Amino acid sequence: MESAQESPSTRKSARESLSERAYRDLKAQILENRLSVGRQYMEQEIAERLDMSRTPTREALIRLANEGLVEIRPRHGMRIKPISRDDMREIYEVLTSLESQAAALAARRSLSKAEIDAMRRAVADMDAALKDDDLESWAEADERFHRLLVEYSDNRRLIALVGTFIDQSHRVRMITLRMRPRPTDSNQDHRAVVEAIARGDADEARRVHRTHREKSGRMLIDLLATHGMTEI
Repeated sequence: MESAQESPSTRKSARESLSERAYRDLKAQILENRLSVGRQYMEQEIAERLDMSRTPTREALIRLANEGLVEIRPRHGMRIKPISRDDMREIYEVLTSLESQAAALAARRSLSKAEIDAMRRAVADMDAALKDDDLESWAEADERFHRLLVEYSDNRRLIALVGTFIDQSHRVRMITLRMRPRPTDSNQDHRAVVEAIARGDADEARRVHRTHREKSGRMLIDLLATHGMTEI
């Protein structure tokens, strides 16, 4: 009995799955600072790190280049793009505007109890992490809060844009995590945003979150300047 051959659609699906895994794994290595910023990596070297062939590796690199995380150099592979103080200033200016609008949109949507509870759990996890002096867990819960806030705006383009900028700033946030003041005020700001959204108060949700992001941006830029960190 002859074995059935793979159809073109099946082969395409398998290739896309490998490409997705290559993208996910390489992005994680970049965001977790497991690859050196500025160093040149050949495509074959990256493929070997991922235990992948060069085709899904190349497709992953193209996606990451489109997201601003890497720079592809023909015949020279890729390098992870460093983030400068000016980059972070611009990123936070964008995040401040977009996330503030997301908070207002979420408030206008009359979120379900499950959605409000998910945001409150993120804040509770931030509180618990600070109590345990676990800044890595605090950062994870903080990022989860911001992604939920934007997701609940129900605006696909806004979600995609904010996700890209959060990813671009992630490495710097993690590197400076233990240089910053204890983020107690951040937890309080997040709690106030949730309560404004729960009340359906779009103007207050926007105002509180804008103030929070402006403070966070100033703090981070000042921190980079104080430590002489022009590029990371």
